[in-house]
Amino acid sequence: MKIGLRTWILIIALILSILAIKPSFDSGVLVKSVEKNSSIFNEGLRQGEIIKEINGQKITDIVSYSQTISETFQSSEIKRLDIKTNKNSYTIFTNETPRITVDKVPRTKIQTGLDLQGGARALVQPDAKISDAELQDLVDISRNRFNVFGLSDVQIRGASDLDGNKFMIVEVAGASPGDLEELVSKQGKFEAKIGNISVFEGGKKDIASVCRNDASCSGVTQCNPSPQGGYFCNFQFVIYLTEDAAIRHAEITKNVSLDETGQYLKDKLFLIVDDQEVDSLLVSASLRGQVTTQISIQGSGSGNTQEEAFNSAKESMNKLQTVLITGSLPYKLTIVKLDTISPLLGSQFTYLILLAGAASIIVVGLIVLIRYRKFKASAALLFTSFSELIIILGVAALINWNLDLPSIAGILATIGTGVDSQIVILDEAKTGKHTSIKERMKRALFVIITAYATNLVSLLPLYWAGAGLFRGFAFTTIIGITAGVFISRPAFAEMIRKTEE
Repeated sequence: MKIGLRTWILIIALILSILAIKPSFDSGVLVKSVEKNSSIFNEGLRQGEIIKEINGQKITDIVSYSQTISETFQSSEIKRLDIKTNKNSYTIFTNETPRITVDKVPRTKIQTGLDLQGGARALVQPDAKISDAELQDLVDISRNRFNVFGLSDVQIRGASDLDGNKFMIVEVAGASPGDLEELVSKQGKFEAKIGNISVFEGGKKDIASVCRNDASCSGVTQCNPSPQGGYFCNFQFVIYLTEDAAIRHAEITKNVSLDETGQYLKDKLFLIVDDQEVDSLLVSASLRGQVTTQISIQGSGSGNTQEEAFNSAKESMNKLQTVLITGSLPYKLTIVKLDTISPLLGSQFTYLILLAGAASIIVVGLIVLIRYRKFKASAALLFTSFSELIIILGVAALINWNLDLPSIAGILATIGTGVDSQIVILDEAKTGKHTSIKERMKRALFVIITAYATNLVSLLPLYWAGAGLFRGFAFTTIIGITAGVFISRPAFAEMIRKTEE
């Protein structure tokens, strides 16, 4: 049987989709994030590189990476670390593990969403009516806050529903709902007050810079047993005020009296985040009425063990540094919906869904074989159905679309509509023998295009419904039915026409 033009178009689209998916068999581990200002970051290692060797030992997967790192840093001595990636080689001298996070090397260019990676997702809404431009500002500020805090794999985007309400969708792979809720639900309004007078606030207006990742001016200073049981650890870091804030500090403190020791001001400097006092500091008498741009911020964390207390202090310090750097969000946010996704559940669920979809295609192919007694028709149905699936994945890989569970549901819906259309073509081929097979195929394609237009009109509102949470379903379904109507269905009709001629 001679291959027709429409079938060639399907074959070319299939080949291009496979090239877009770009199957990969690289070994190693993928660098997901690199802590800024760390030694390996300063050497040039960046997110997206694939680690191939460490100190001459081949890295094939996460297990071999963890084993090599563990063996290298068994003691606290400074070690030389030679890291070879797919792009470059790096050498550092350190006594601690590299401050990077790694993951498996992806086997294709298909990107998966939070539903399949695991992590937390929050749908949040500002407490005021905002425009699209104001929503984008909120997204930019929020993204900066998450980046400063050090969370990796953060996806933040604006969304709106059919009523015009504005939302922000925040997805963090690998984070717990508690982490996400802590950062998203709070406005992060920082104030330092003496009495009831605000001395300075968080953000660029009053804060010139904040010391972070520099042991000489930032860090957990000491840990001690607590009288109430457990441990507590103190942290300290330096902030640098703008000139205006320093002058304001001098004006406010010049009339404050000294305490009974004569070493400190009688009024403390209170640190307030979201209208809640988080700490208070004694102000040295030498700073009274003085224009100083350097302020030392202190605090503490506690826990049942020294390690827990240390981590608590470090986390509290990071959060305080974050709100000082980024300032407060322009609006108070309400969490409308908070989800946590297990990556294991997501991968198993996706595997079972795709397996069920493939099985359904095969079963339909067998039913077609039994019903119409034609092996070529059954083989053509299987070929075009699987081709549609590959084309959808190819388009998603080409435009870097993140496939989530709604997207998988959209793929299954596409398979269903595709089989329906193919059954229409087969029935038209078997009935109305008084007309030519060409006319019958035209009639079948007219029915299919009419159904496509109806589906498209109904899917477009769904793209924006639910604050964009159904976007994956609508998008993949639109891709699938469009590819089906203009590529695979005409090719299938051509195949059936040639078998009937």
